[in-house]
Amino acid sequence: MLQSKPFAVWPFVINVAGFWNKGQVWFVSLLILSVLLAINPPQASSSFQFALSNLLQTFPFLLLSIGLAAYASATGADGLIARVFQGSPRKMIVLAAIAGALSPFCSCGVIPLIAALLSMGVPLAAVMAFWLASPIMDPSMFVLTAGVLGVEFALVKTLAAVSLGLLGGTVVYLLSANGRLLDTLKDGVGNGGCGGTKVSMAKPVAWRFWQDKTRVDRFFREGVKITLFLTKWLFLAYILESLMLTYLPADLVSRSLGGEGVLPIAIATLVGVPAYLNGYAALPLVGGLVEQGMAPGAGLAFLVAGGVTSLPAALAVFALVKKQVFVLYLALALGGSFLAGLLFHLWTLL
Repeated sequence: MLQSKPFAVWPFVINVAGFWNKGQVWFVSLLILSVLLAINPPQASSSFQFALSNLLQTFPFLLLSIGLAAYASATGADGLIARVFQGSPRKMIVLAAIAGALSPFCSCGVIPLIAALLSMGVPLAAVMAFWLASPIMDPSMFVLTAGVLGVEFALVKTLAAVSLGLLGGTVVYLLSANGRLLDTLKDGVGNGGCGGTKVSMAKPVAWRFWQDKTRVDRFFREGVKITLFLTKWLFLAYILESLMLTYLPADLVSRSLGGEGVLPIAIATLVGVPAYLNGYAALPLVGGLVEQGMAPGAGLAFLVAGGVTSLPAALAVFALVKKQVFVLYLALALGGSFLAGLLFHLWTLL
């Protein structure tokens, strides 16, 4: 009996660990508000009201993005992605870049699909095009970006996603054609992978998903999950934005990121890697920085670089491919992000 008691602790530990993994973003928000309440109560109240007010203003866009993502999951529309990777390599690169920008996958959700495609022998050029484009933009992200930063910015970011996918796919294709990048996968990746069955066995899409109780349940289940995910990140983002607007001097932003020329875009590209929180959380932060003087081109570079090189996406690349491919991935992400920001900056000057 005495020996069995320690084992009874493990379910509790597992439950606590699971609770922490699901609620750590809420915990961070609560911690920030608690610290503010202790040292500056008026600011705590102001930050909470700011976050709540902005959440309500963003709610129509949030509701639409949740509906799009839940609908894609319930209907099985994500199975259409498998049909993109058919035909000549050049055609696959173009279609993969477009599909990546339009697919409802975040940097985490795309990983099982990528692993399956690689294990099925899909050319790395097409996979890289999809991989680079997917974390930057999706239907939900487009709607929220339009709501926070404007329709023009959302369109430019979508174009940047497709262009970065095309750039990455083309570079990998040229290197592969010259006899390089022939052995790209780490040991153990080419065995079918997670999601392999889903990709290899494309199922018909049930556009009228409400006729199937299982799909209806999936729709509501995904809707709740996405609602909690987006709400917790946006709430934290708006709290951070309120603090940034209060404590970050406008002249500091103007000197570092708000100037003209190439340097602010380069700085934003590099800063976007460690400072990036989450694709959805970064939107209001960039909105606040633009209001404080950040050039739109620098803001775009920050979002694109942060999205592609965010911790989940970067770690997934590192886990699946060998070191040279990982380094190439980072180089393409940073170089393409800088180029996108520079071109957008030149566009705004016209």
